[in-house]
Amino acid sequence: MNIEELRTYCLSKKGVTEGFPFGPDTLVFKVGGKVFLLTGLDVQPLSFNAKCDPERAIDLREQYPFSVFPGYHMNKKHWNTVEANGELSLQQLKDLIDHSYELVYNKLSPRIRSTLL
Repeated sequence: MNIEELRTYCLSKKGVTEGFPFGPDTLVFKVGGKVFLLTGLDVQPLSFNAKCDPERAIDLREQYPFSVFPGYHMNKKHWNTVEANGELSLQQLKDLIDHSYELVYNKLSPRIRSTLL
């Protein structure tokens, strides 16, 4: 996965917006105004921070010690840094993005969810 594939995949999800609230080098994806994924534009290989269920986060870190780490500059209980270095398949990367999106989307109020396109 490269940055363009990541961007296209994130923007294909309902209600997703992108921006640079932390400066020109960090692309942030939000749903309903809440962050679900961040990525640095100058990082090789591609890596991103994604929200994760705490128990699943621990399992992933143990299962993929070269690709999944406690979230860099994030709450390490709820965020993982995922490196797209080949250890995880494209589908596994997409599954982690989906999981992050769903965690954030499902916490939005019904009123906010009803406004998303």
